[in-house]
Amino acid sequence: MNIVVCIKQVPDTTEVRLDPKTNTLIRDGVPSIINPDDKAGLEAALRLKDEIGAHVTVVSMGPPQADAALREALAMGADEAVLVTDRAFGGADTWATSTTLAAAINNLKYDLIITGRQAIDGDTAQVGPQIAEHLKLPNISYAEDIKIEGDSIIVKRQYEDRHHLINAKLPVLITALTELNDPRYMTPGGIFDAFRVKKVAVWTLNDLTVDTSNIGLKGSPTKVKKSFTKGAKSAGKLFNLEPQESAELIVDKMKEKFII
Repeated sequence: MNIVVCIKQVPDTTEVRLDPKTNTLIRDGVPSIINPDDKAGLEAALRLKDEIGAHVTVVSMGPPQADAALREALAMGADEAVLVTDRAFGGADTWATSTTLAAAINNLKYDLIITGRQAIDGDTAQVGPQIAEHLKLPNISYAEDIKIEGDSIIVKRQYEDRHHLINAKLPVLITALTELNDPRYMTPGGIFDAFRVKKVAVWTLNDLTVDTSNIGLKGSPTKVKKSFTKGAKSAGKLFNLEPQESAELIVDKMKEKFII
């Protein structure tokens, strides 16, 4: 089985700041990490590799420094890594990003494609399903558990207050939730191989078969008009009531907020 995992290097949003002039994230001085949902997807692929002997290729679209995220994936146990990078890809929205990644994946063999549900720096949850659409593959989102049975995949899909259990024939694309698993740590041997033995393939625009009108800033139909930080919550209220009064107050507040 060949598994392709898409990962994104993102700023650690616990330390995020916004530039008030450009409405963009200030990335200088902010540590970069593998997007958490993507890392859970990578761990899912590595567990399948351990169980059934899959070949795992990790793909990331980004600037040259995204090489660090790919080498971390290699150190965790991935077999190959591909960095898709070119100035022509800069400024891409979800449509242009998914178009570029789909073109890259078309150069690879795959039975299963795994992406994260969404990236913590954009929170759109659009790129994974869009890749599936470009590749004309079925898409199962919000995966909490996955199992391979023969030529099919069984996915436990989170859905509001319940779960869906979906069986689909491979190839298929799934988007992973952070709750899917706890990613493993890099091993000393894996780190050595990732930085001294294995290579990260670098693909530019010339390596892809793609309509250039659909990539980069010019190929992006959406633009960010404004970004702002969330305002602080107001101070809470403390009530000292008898149990019956407390219950009535809770019910009233829940009705007020249309929870019940």
